[in-house]
Amino acid sequence: MDYKDYYKIMGVEKDASQDEIKRAYRKLARKYHPDVSKESDAELRFKEVGEAYEALKDPEKRAAYDQLGSNWKAGQDFNPPPDWNAGFEFSGGGYTGADDADYSDFFESLFGRGFGSSQAHHRTGRTDGYSLRGEDHHAKVIIDLEDAYQGATRAVTLQSPVVDNSGHVTTKQRTLNIKIPKGVKQGQRIRLNGQGSPGMGQAPAGDLYLEIEFKQHHIYRVDGHDVYIDLPVAPWEAALGATVKVPTPDGVVDLKIAAGTKTGQKLRLKARGIPGKPPGDLYVIPSITLPSADSDAAKELYRKMEQEMAYNPRSKLGV
Repeated sequence: MDYKDYYKIMGVEKDASQDEIKRAYRKLARKYHPDVSKESDAELRFKEVGEAYEALKDPEKRAAYDQLGSNWKAGQDFNPPPDWNAGFEFSGGGYTGADDADYSDFFESLFGRGFGSSQAHHRTGRTDGYSLRGEDHHAKVIIDLEDAYQGATRAVTLQSPVVDNSGHVTTKQRTLNIKIPKGVKQGQRIRLNGQGSPGMGQAPAGDLYLEIEFKQHHIYRVDGHDVYIDLPVAPWEAALGATVKVPTPDGVVDLKIAAGTKTGQKLRLKARGIPGKPPGDLYVIPSITLPSADSDAAKELYRKMEQEMAYNPRSKLGV
C-alpha cells in the first residue's frame, strides 16, 4: 500500500489553517468534478481530493495523520506503525457522508473500523430542552503484560486536537491516573465516567473509554487469555526428561519435561495465563538448543556422539 501525502494532494502547506484547507478543497472539487472537468483523470483526481479533504477537514483525523511524522513520502510503501495511534484521544466523528468504497486502502488502514473506537462514532445521549449529554471519548493505552496479572495504578498521558483562534490544529495533553484491574484482557475497554466531552446545559459529561493493548514483550506472546513462551531446552533435558525452571509473568515455576520432548511441542501450565473466570493458560514451547563446540573437550564429545549414536536427522527424507 502506498503512502498518500494529503497536503500535497490539496496543494497546501502542513501548517495550513482549517479555512485554507476548505478553500483549497472547493477550488479543486470544482476543477476536477467529472461533470464539468475536461481533464482525462478528472474522476480519479476528484476522488483523491475528496479523500484528502475527508482526512484533513476533521481536526482529529488531521492530528492523527500528522502523528505519522514527516519522513514519509508520497508513493512510499506504507504500513501503519504498531500502535501508531496509542495515547491519542478521539471524540468520534468517523466518516461524513462519503462512500467507504471511494477511499483507498491507505485511508482505511488509518481511519477505518479501528479509528478511535470499535464502536460507531456518534454523539450519544438524549436531548432535553437545551441539554445534551457530552460526547464519549476513546483512546488506546499501552500497558505491561505484568499489570494484567497483578493489577496496577498507572499515570496515562493522552493528547487530543484543538483548533486555535487562527484555525490551526494543535494538540493538548492531559494526564490521568487510571486503575488497571487484575485480569484485564487485550482489547478490553475501561470506562472512566465523566471524562469525555462536557455536557450542554444540565446534561452530564460523556465518558472516556480506554482500550487496552499490551506492550510487546521480549519473552511472552499473548493470544486472548493465553500466554506463550519459547523455552530453550538442553538436548539431554529433552532426551532424558528433566524438571526445569520457567519464568511466568506471575513468578518462576517448575515444569516437568517428559523424556523424548521435541522442539515445538506445546506444554501447558494450566491457569497460568491471564487471570480471570476462567483464567487462561500459559503454553511453554520447547526449543532444543545445542552447546557450542568451543573447546577441545566439547569437540571430542560431539565426535563421540557422532560415532556411537548413529543418528541421521534426515532419514525421513530418504537421504
